[in-house]
Amino acid sequence: MTCAELVSQLSDYIDGSLDSESRAALEAHLAECDKCHIVLDTTQCTILLYRVASSQGLASERREALLRRLEKTCVSVRKP
Repeated sequence: MTCAELVSQLSDYIDGSLDSESRAALEAHLAECDKCHIVLDTTQCTILLYRVASSQGLASERREALLRRLEKTCVSVRKP
């Protein structure tokens, strides 16, 4: 699998909708490619941060505290 192929299937991977063969190929590539692993981590953090930021189910103080914590975690995930 190439990096471009991984990126084209990333959304389906995150959503859990890839077939088992494609998922295995993508995970094998991720195990070998630090750049693609960073893309995956960054994408997942972006999705999570968006969901928390737009959530109306939490009191604003709790939402802000959670958002700061998630931002801190996502930044530390990206650092080598």
